[in-house]
Amino acid sequence: MSNDKAPSPHRGTFTTTVPGVARIGANRELKRAVEAYWAGRTDAANLKQVADSIARDSWNQMVRNGFDSVPVNTFSYYDHMLDAAVMLGALPPRVASIADPLDRYFAAARGNDTVAPLEMTKWFDTNYHYLVPEIGPETSFALDASIVLGAVADAQALGIPARPVIVGPITFLALSKTVGADAEAVSISPLARIDELLPLYVDLLAQLAAAGVEWVQLDEPTLVTDQAEGLADLAERVYRALSESTDRPKLLVQTYFGDARDRLAALGRTGIDGVGVDLIAGSADSIRDAQLTGKHVVAGVVDGRNIWRTDLHAALETLRELRPHVGSLAVSTSCSTLHVPYTLRGESQIDDALYGWLAFAEEKFAEVGALSRALLHGEADQEPQFTASRTALLSRTTDPRLHVPAVRERLTGLSSSDWTRADAAVRREAQDAALPLPILPTTTIGSYPQTVEIRRARSALKNGTIDAATYRARMEQEIAQVIALQEKVGLDVLVHGEPERNDMVQYFAEQLDGFAATANGWVQSYGSRCVRPPILFGDVARPTPMTVGWTTYAQSLTNRPVKGMLTGPVTIIAWSFVRDDQPLAVTANQVALAIRDETVDLERAGVPIIQVDEPALRELLPLRTADRVAYLDWAVRAFRLSTAGVEDTTAVHTHLCYSEFGDVIGAIAALDADVTSIEAARSHMEVLDDLNDAGFAAQVGPGVYDIHSPRIPSIDEITTSLREALGAVSANRLWVNPDCGLKTRRTDEVVVALKRMVAAAVAARAEVAAPVA
Repeated sequence: MSNDKAPSPHRGTFTTTVPGVARIGANRELKRAVEAYWAGRTDAANLKQVADSIARDSWNQMVRNGFDSVPVNTFSYYDHMLDAAVMLGALPPRVASIADPLDRYFAAARGNDTVAPLEMTKWFDTNYHYLVPEIGPETSFALDASIVLGAVADAQALGIPARPVIVGPITFLALSKTVGADAEAVSISPLARIDELLPLYVDLLAQLAAAGVEWVQLDEPTLVTDQAEGLADLAERVYRALSESTDRPKLLVQTYFGDARDRLAALGRTGIDGVGVDLIAGSADSIRDAQLTGKHVVAGVVDGRNIWRTDLHAALETLRELRPHVGSLAVSTSCSTLHVPYTLRGESQIDDALYGWLAFAEEKFAEVGALSRALLHGEADQEPQFTASRTALLSRTTDPRLHVPAVRERLTGLSSSDWTRADAAVRREAQDAALPLPILPTTTIGSYPQTVEIRRARSALKNGTIDAATYRARMEQEIAQVIALQEKVGLDVLVHGEPERNDMVQYFAEQLDGFAATANGWVQSYGSRCVRPPILFGDVARPTPMTVGWTTYAQSLTNRPVKGMLTGPVTIIAWSFVRDDQPLAVTANQVALAIRDETVDLERAGVPIIQVDEPALRELLPLRTADRVAYLDWAVRAFRLSTAGVEDTTAVHTHLCYSEFGDVIGAIAALDADVTSIEAARSHMEVLDDLNDAGFAAQVGPGVYDIHSPRIPSIDEITTSLREALGAVSANRLWVNPDCGLKTRRTDEVVVALKRMVAAAVAARAEVAAPVA
């Protein structure tokens, strides 16, 4: 491998950067500050102080790592798509009467007592959730650049080489939703209004140029998808128009999460100055084919979404191979580091071998810096970093935990019968006989409020101030309270409430071989909601039962049926940082066998209903249509492998939420669950029409109220939702439940909401039973 030095970068370009960074704070400072503001414990001024501190810390950290272009305007109080809607004057009219801008913003994000929030769904194929802007006939776009300009001014005052980051016009409209009373108008894509946005972006560019901005980054991840036809032509038209602006900074169009292919060539034909590419999910071939010799290319050779240490030698070789095909080159992560934890510092519980294989955001910044300096000055300039990379890679390939013979042999010994159950109609008859339920049975999705007492007990167990027996007694006390609450409000099928679970994936990962948990590896899921994805590094197996004791204890407290609650294999891998040394399908099947063992043990313990949640089924769907069939095949097979070990009399439920389900409706049916509960409240039961169009004939529980909003709907509203559902699904197939688990809500909210839900179900039952006049 050559160590020849690279030519100096072109004047006016940069060499070292990332597309964006996390904004929750290394210790979740934003989460605590935002929730304190919502609760009235702090004011907007204090909240802004926390926000400014988080932004400054990230800027300074990048500068310390040698970044000569720093992304700014990546901070958000809740969501960057919502921020773009504010900037473009595209908030829904229902929040317009709220005078305070910050309260108006949060009302759009999460609703209030009188206002429903925007829909929320997954950001491409990640576990981050964005808010879906609503574009209606009354939407009159108008630019307010104050937030962007403020971020730029703050960074410039500190001497930061600021590059403002803004959601691009194509992506903003492609991810928005058309609304209105006219069905024909609603069917028109928001992209039809792209020409209304272009003058606003031209104005924005002029204001940024006037503020002394040298480069501006417009994020266009939609360009790596098949979300709309003619994206290459649209990209060329839009960015030709923007690049022809006479008063503008240099334009960097940033793509990520996939390969831009022909869209990259289209961008190359415009007058933009640079393009950012994801070389982890995408390919360097597209750069060679796109003729970008006149462009500045920001090469994402360090994985911004997963936590494995970069093979620096391979990455440097890729960068050197690209040099003849581009005008100038910068080193970057593949996407924003929003999707990985802040730092490995403090993760002392991770064993030394695994620790050496990992790189969180702080370590990725160092890798980007090392690659940039090696590209400019030669590999010998960064020899310690390259040696550490080589040592870690060797350690990982030889670790016996990555190849466990018993796990591998069990997979190869499976037969076709391990993926199938009896016909659904046969199962339904057996289940109805074994467990008669009323028409429109009521239930909840699984979790109940994670109270202060629960969190204190978990912390006390972790810190060693209470022993396991004391902890179990406290959790059993919580379970007893939740069972009593459900009986009091009149639910038909109960759950144990999951007080012992810190997270629906982490809880299982901590009990499965092949996983490791972090102490502080938090990432943002949405708003103030943060998760700690476990690290799936080796072959997976279940040493002992994980949920049976808690579920059977709950069942001992009541005569009503209690559901066993499990997380499905696709969601476990989607919400973990997963090994990248074997196909995902193999890993999914290993996890599926572990979950299968748990379902069989629950059934043997007398649990009549087992729910295996797969909210991430849509999340992992490839962004390119051609890749989807293979994914859905292995994803469905993994779920069926995890559930096909039980008898016909055991009802298998599943749950899906907060995604656009139209693309996976066929796969939802193919899961072959006896009951599917699904988010439907924010989208007003739209998913039921999709299910019917796909020939879905199983039982279904569309969510009748949105648990992510503090707003509690009235009995009449829930009854109306049930009537809408009954217009699409026969009464003997319909279940009544909330959209999702209740862990983020307060107990008093839950009691009121569930009482209203049960009352609405009783009213709907009476309507269904009433004779036709």
